[in-house]
Amino acid sequence: MPGENLTRAEAAERASLVTTRSYDVALDLTTSPKTFVSRTVARFSATPGASTFIDLIAPAVHEVVLNGRALDPADVVADSRIRLDGLAEENELLVVAECAYMHTGEGLHRFVDPVDDEVYLYSQFEVADSRRVFAVFEQPDLKATFTFTVTAPAHWTVVSNYPQVGEPEPVEGGRNLNGGKDAGTAVWRFETTPRLASYVTAVVAGPYHGEHRELTSSDGRTIPLGVYCRASLAPHLDTDEIVDVTRRGFAFFEEAFDHPYPFAKYDQLFVPEFNAGAMENAGAVTFLESYVFRSKVPDATVERRAVTILHELAHMWFGDLVTMRWWDDLWLNESFAEYASTLAAAEATRWTTAWTTFSSLEKSWAYRQDQLPSTHPIVADMRDLEDVEVNFDGITYAKGASVLKQLVSWVGQEHFFAGVRQYFAKHAWGNTQLRDLLTELEATSGRDLSAWSGLWLEKAGVTLLRPEIGTDDAGVITSFAVLQEVPAEHPVQRPHRLAVGGYDVHDVDGAPRLVRTWRVELDVDGDRTEVPELVGRPRPALVLVNDDDLAYAKVRLDDRSMATAIAHLGAFTDSLPRTLVWAAAWDATRDGETPGRDFVDLVLGNVAHETDSSVVLVLLRQLASTLDLYVAPEHRAATQVAAADRLLALAQAAPAGSDQQLQLVKAFAGRASTAAQLDAVADLLDGRTVLDGLTVDTDLRWELLTSLVAGGRADETQIAAQLSTDATATGQRAAAAARAAVPTPEAKERAWAQVVTGDELPNALQAATIAGFGRVHDTALLVPWVAPYFDALEDVWAGKTSEMAQNVVVGMFPTDLAGDASVDVLAATDAWLAAHPDAPAALRRLVAEARDGVRRAVAAQEADRARA
Repeated sequence: MPGENLTRAEAAERASLVTTRSYDVALDLTTSPKTFVSRTVARFSATPGASTFIDLIAPAVHEVVLNGRALDPADVVADSRIRLDGLAEENELLVVAECAYMHTGEGLHRFVDPVDDEVYLYSQFEVADSRRVFAVFEQPDLKATFTFTVTAPAHWTVVSNYPQVGEPEPVEGGRNLNGGKDAGTAVWRFETTPRLASYVTAVVAGPYHGEHRELTSSDGRTIPLGVYCRASLAPHLDTDEIVDVTRRGFAFFEEAFDHPYPFAKYDQLFVPEFNAGAMENAGAVTFLESYVFRSKVPDATVERRAVTILHELAHMWFGDLVTMRWWDDLWLNESFAEYASTLAAAEATRWTTAWTTFSSLEKSWAYRQDQLPSTHPIVADMRDLEDVEVNFDGITYAKGASVLKQLVSWVGQEHFFAGVRQYFAKHAWGNTQLRDLLTELEATSGRDLSAWSGLWLEKAGVTLLRPEIGTDDAGVITSFAVLQEVPAEHPVQRPHRLAVGGYDVHDVDGAPRLVRTWRVELDVDGDRTEVPELVGRPRPALVLVNDDDLAYAKVRLDDRSMATAIAHLGAFTDSLPRTLVWAAAWDATRDGETPGRDFVDLVLGNVAHETDSSVVLVLLRQLASTLDLYVAPEHRAATQVAAADRLLALAQAAPAGSDQQLQLVKAFAGRASTAAQLDAVADLLDGRTVLDGLTVDTDLRWELLTSLVAGGRADETQIAAQLSTDATATGQRAAAAARAAVPTPEAKERAWAQVVTGDELPNALQAATIAGFGRVHDTALLVPWVAPYFDALEDVWAGKTSEMAQNVVVGMFPTDLAGDASVDVLAATDAWLAAHPDAPAALRRLVAEARDGVRRAVAAQEADRARA
């Protein structure tokens, strides 16, 4: 295979020839600000006489010695591989290379803190980037032990998967050429790990600030806990809150899994310019640095951090202790961690409404992904690494977790976790496939799961459920059925275990409240399922199919129920049914059944009554999408202006200092466009207007300033002034976004050059610039970039790393021009797809997904246009 790809077939063949034993990895991080020295000794057994390859991506390979025999790097090194011929039964391979620091969030990422010019490094190896740091058989089923040795500046902290052995050893005469202070060098040695997949190994190095606690594991061991961040962020690190969530997670998972924490320590490191939310490196989890809150954030963000902490902790068992054989079963790792972290949050932390957040956030992601032309079964067909790179999606995470939740309801939670316990006991430190888990669940539940797996895990698509209710003149139910509609592209009828709830309006403490008066749980299967137990009951004001959100299915409300919900949306006594109504309304809008302006009215009329911070966050995002994409273009300007006015009024009326107030102010700033609205933003920024309880802190100042920039009311002068007061990494990102949002052709051209044709920006600044590029009030600024976008796609894909290329392909796609009279984005996309049938499959997938977003927007605009 050319380049850096690896196929599933190649990996299977290599696994049939090779059994890995151990790696001794020595890294010298003091030699240069651009590269480091990597020395790997790999020990493995093999079929005698066989030939295979080991993976390495490096600018230079200096030595390759196989079983004492020196190989010529010029002869055996090509692309990302080192060819190994004539293997013995037992082998020792030495590889010495000069590897490159990355600025893309892949491999060993290097960051310089603008506050103090100190260098910070962290590794990110999933999917296949440990080969950027050491020579390795880069596939999850070739596990081995790892012993890391790191030479680094003496004033640094170095963290790896296992505890440090003794104190760092000073290097006599050592000199640090990696920037920052030159206080000499030292060597850190780490204990040997148990058998791990290489993608969950880690090295994090730099003058990190660390705070330390400990806990006692269920087997009596003392587990050291470390929490780390950059020194300049140390004043904002809320270690006690992070450790509290961690302790609760340990207790919950150790009991639920009946297996002590598998590793010797547990460090959590908040690192700069991270591409994802977090990464489950064994014993050394890395997190997005934004989870160290330097300004006030919505409660939703604090909850998201807590669930992310629990998600990564769950991976210590499901993913690190027991690992998928190949990436087809990536979902097993991610879906299980997603389900388990939400369950732990709901049952073991203060986030008791975590399932409401899951329904609002994760499930909406899953439904959206499952309706794309690229949707795939939960158990995906991962032919090669490029397939895997674009498959960290709503199916792998959110749909899988939703289906696991339904499976738990079907087999029973006690039986489910009994099977999971047996799974861990049987497969600890090994690799598995889906069948291995199902075998244990079948044994504990007594159910045959092959049919369930075939329908839910091996088929794509989401069904839609509607109630069909007949009543007599007295309002008594004479017939009740649940109808299941399947998409034409994936015509699969699935069985669902779900509940139907009936709600009526009652006076509670002097206020009308929607109270559930009955609930029926049943199995739904086929296109029509009768519910005879409801016949003869009085028809309630609102009927909710999939009450309690047990099933994975889109839902519609009947007309009377929807009218009740709209009239009393803030009157539900619980947050979850209200969220399910919101989800049904949003889905109907995306499907073009409900006019976009109706959804705008629904949100603006009811968001003030919403008590769940995560739901408010999601609703305001959905409101923005509706205003930008689903309202017909001829009605959009007036609707957007009215919406921004309403958001400002809601913010002014919100309780002082509330989460709702903060979110509404941010949403208003993001929509402000008229002179009066921009005046209001400027007054908030300059302190002429003060909202009681609202602190215009550093991050909010950037949001208000960027609003003025996008509206043409501020420019480089004000951006530079604000950056001078916030010369931090976060400030640099905010300034990059603001500069790209300047509403001039010159600013857009500059941003385009930086992210599409240039390679100078690190990943975080690239993402910020992309966000600013698309922030316009006049979409005519984006029209000139449609043709250049399609012209650049293949060069972008070939010339950038996977993460950086995906950011450009997805982020720069002209979605906001859907329905624009001056350019036909659908036609341009179709022309590119037709002209490039042989483009990489992963690239074509991303373009096709973006096309579907435009197609959906155009259809929704037609529905809005037809609004009475």
